Amino acid sequence: MSRFVWGVAALVFVSVAYAAEHTKDSLETVKKNMKDGKAVLVDVREADEWNDGHLKDAKHIALSNLKKGIPTDELKKMLPKGDIVYLHCGSGKRALVAADILKKEGYEVRPLKDGYKDLLKAGFPQDK
Repeated sequence: MSRFVWGVAALVFVSVAYAAEHTKDSLETVKKNMKDGKAVLVDVREADEWNDGHLKDAKHIALSNLKKGIPTDELKKMLPKGDIVYLHCGSGKRALVAADILKKEGYEVRPLKDGYKDLLKAGFPQDK
């Protein structure tokens, strides 16, 4: 098979790996939307990562739990419909997977490319 065909095959695979894309919203926009009560921040890292440190005002829903399936009524208690749901993880990859799951539940999701440490450096406060 030629290099071109392999290249096209790889491009197709990468483009279908995640339907969601990282948000174009700036981190300042994220902060403003949260401050104005228009958005929630959800950390989709696993419990051990969350316990090692997390952002103030973030909600925690581990990607593994989303993959297993959270009953709709329970999910509605954690995430109000109508709010923008910003998702973050360690590096931005799991946020894309979580976005695909939550989109199917009708949420307006905007996964962040920035990971936990990047958000701390950008001035998001850490929970004490």
